[in-house]
Amino acid sequence: MSDIVIRHAEAKDYDTIRQIHAQPEVYHNTLQVPHPSSHMWHERLTDRPGVKQLVASIDDQVVGHLAIEVIQRPRRSHVADFGICVDSRWHNRGVASELIRTMIDMCDNWLRVDRIELTVFVDNAPAVAVYQKLGFEIEGTGRKYALRNGEYVDAYFMARLKG
Repeated sequence: MSDIVIRHAEAKDYDTIRQIHAQPEVYHNTLQVPHPSSHMWHERLTDRPGVKQLVASIDDQVVGHLAIEVIQRPRRSHVADFGICVDSRWHNRGVASELIRTMIDMCDNWLRVDRIELTVFVDNAPAVAVYQKLGFEIEGTGRKYALRNGEYVDAYFMARLKG
């Protein structure tokens, strides 16, 4: 397998990112709704204060996306949260880990972020394992956190503290 290259997302990546998020295996484990529109993704990927968009590519093909948002409120400006997705054809190949490692480096060394937060469904064991491997800890559980396929599902609140 070729190396995973992490870079900032560009406008040319938007449609591929939308297609990745539209995969049933992907949106099932996110808070996204099925069939996202191109317009919605264009708006979401437009430059916004505090938001950084990263993509993972292999052989110039985008296979993963991570969006990190540094909280803009003054008393929480040391905190960021993120969302991540990987093309289902590239699951279990280190793509998510590489995206998260890059994000952690940005937060620790460039963005003055001391706390990174995320929310993950409790039944998404592979994702929870990756997050824990990279230093995130479960801080709590949101019961009936979100509606998925007509049923409520619980979610973990996880965080990683710098240092």
